[in-house]
Amino acid sequence: MEHITLLIGIVIVTALVFDFTNGFHDTANAMATTISTGALAPRVAVGMSAILNLVGAFLSVEVAKTISSGLIDEGSGIKPEVIFAGLVGAIIWNLLTWLAGLPSSSSHALMGGLIGATVASVGLNAVNGDVVVMKVLIPALAAPLVAGIASLLATRLTYRVARNADEERSAKGYRAGQITSAALVSLAHGTNDAQKTMGVITLALVAGGALAPGSDPPVWVITSAGLAIALGTYLGGWRIIRTMGKGLTDIQPPQGFAAQTGAAATILASSHIGFSLSTTHVCSGAVMGSGLGRKGSVVRWGTAGRMVIGWALTLPAAGLVAALAAVLADQGDWGVTTVAVLLVAGCAAIWACSRRAPVDHTNVNDLPAEGATDEGTDRGEPEPAGVVTAALQTVAPPPAPTGATVPPARQEGDQ
Repeated sequence: MEHITLLIGIVIVTALVFDFTNGFHDTANAMATTISTGALAPRVAVGMSAILNLVGAFLSVEVAKTISSGLIDEGSGIKPEVIFAGLVGAIIWNLLTWLAGLPSSSSHALMGGLIGATVASVGLNAVNGDVVVMKVLIPALAAPLVAGIASLLATRLTYRVARNADEERSAKGYRAGQITSAALVSLAHGTNDAQKTMGVITLALVAGGALAPGSDPPVWVITSAGLAIALGTYLGGWRIIRTMGKGLTDIQPPQGFAAQTGAAATILASSHIGFSLSTTHVCSGAVMGSGLGRKGSVVRWGTAGRMVIGWALTLPAAGLVAALAAVLADQGDWGVTTVAVLLVAGCAAIWACSRRAPVDHTNVNDLPAEGATDEGTDRGEPEPAGVVTAALQTVAPPPAPTGATVPPARQEGDQ
């Protein structure tokens, strides 16, 4: 094993903590629709996802190379303290968005943290801007659109093909398809997101002189990153699963199958070519596309709007926290210790706040109380009925006149 100093050891542990938060933050990407439609029990779903995340971590290292030798210039004087600060920014943002039940991008939190810490400590020239644009920003904009359009078309095709089929038998078939497609998303998540932590650890080893520049992640790095993300996945990010499964649209088995299949194909293709894609963006776009693809379905644009705002804030917010951490960590051992203490205190405070309204496998599929908005559902807080009415009227046609016959398609999408 490479010679590892105490500081590099701290960076590695922090990277694995981020990987753990990435796991429970992104569980919803693979399993939210499967859980919400009842295709799998919540605990079974996250257990299967955890195993496949671990397997996926061993399938490729292309994304890890993008992180370790593409995003940041290894020869610019990057120190382990900078990487530590970048991870701190990513972890804090992951936990804050988890607390809010907001499906934001762990990938962008990590990249924003690394960029912010690097700029604060070394300067803007140490960031490879072309890599950021070509392999981060462009995929971030294109991926949800591509996945959403593909899911919309697949959902419409699915309902058209199966319109004369026996509803009960087709539902069983689609649930089986959902399980298969959810497994593909989990496998794809392991090949993409677990590699990001591998890349960060490899970058730390290079910065500390333990590895030569351009080296592939060692086997022990791949194994530890895979185990960390699998453990986080198994614990389940129930708050975000509720938002993805119930907060965006009411998903039926055909929609879940179409959404997850499109998402898995997009993520696996991006991993193959080294795009550090956000699985959150892909899966969220696919879920919204499936909602638009089913006649009579209602997409809750309030939740979607909050998600988009969160996506836009992720890079700068994580970068700002990481930059402040980098300035402090650059002061020496006492600075690194202070940042570590503040990180632990911040994580504990966020966890304590989450206990006020816990969400777990026993209530993740609970429907909102009458008069609750999609936002209130995420936090278990009711909203006045007038707010609900106003929100739904913006995305749904007016109700049929009294005594009128409601078409079956409208009943299907009734909220």
